[in-house]
Amino acid sequence: MPIRAVLWDIDDTLFDYSGADRVGMHRHLAGEGLPEGYDSVTHALDVWKAVTDAQWARFAAGELDFQGQRRERVRAFLGRRLSDAEADEWFGRHVAHYEAAWALFPDAAPVLDLLAGSFRQAVLSNSTIHNQDRKLRTLGVRDHFEAVVCAVEIGVAKPAAAAFHAACEALAIAPHEVAYVGNEPDIDAAGAVAAGLTGIWLDRTGQGGRPELVRIMGLDELPGLLAGDTRFGAPDTFR
Repeated sequence: MPIRAVLWDIDDTLFDYSGADRVGMHRHLAGEGLPEGYDSVTHALDVWKAVTDAQWARFAAGELDFQGQRRERVRAFLGRRLSDAEADEWFGRHVAHYEAAWALFPDAAPVLDLLAGSFRQAVLSNSTIHNQDRKLRTLGVRDHFEAVVCAVEIGVAKPAAAAFHAACEALAIAPHEVAYVGNEPDIDAAGAVAAGLTGIWLDRTGQGGRPELVRIMGLDELPGLLAGDTRFGAPDTFR
């Protein structure tokens, strides 16, 4: 049966999260000053990314709630004990700079527009509905999606099959009729495949490898992929 719907990841797939986070933190540090223990802004930005990845993994595993992972990112980055209020205030000052840098990838809106006439579209994110719905509205693309399904509200996160199935249920479409597009090979593409969807890995950085996965390097490749063969054939046909 052909693909009837495209399910999307948001961060670093449609929205340049990494770029906005790095630009926002750079501006934040310009005002706050370089924390003790860092020899350069570049060093600090690299540590911030590593800390973010580590604490987000704890959030995805259920060890921390959404606000808790933010607080732990600040504490780990600054390397000192802070009250919840102090961590929230520091992170809040960062968020103002981060949100000012929000932007879609250049290929995102054109592809969403192009697919709108042929495929139903929805979102599955490992974040919160408050955070992601507001982000999509601010970026001007919320109306493209029939549903925005988020891990915090459904109580399960990608790559668990139940997360993908919850999004399919929101559309009332069987998993084998849905393609999932995301930038993480394991959490997104492989997780989708294991759940019975067609997983598509958006490899924007040209990481390569993973021949078992269907891979694209830009969203401009997606319409042709969907049009050429709705079940995509052998993964190694596509890069």
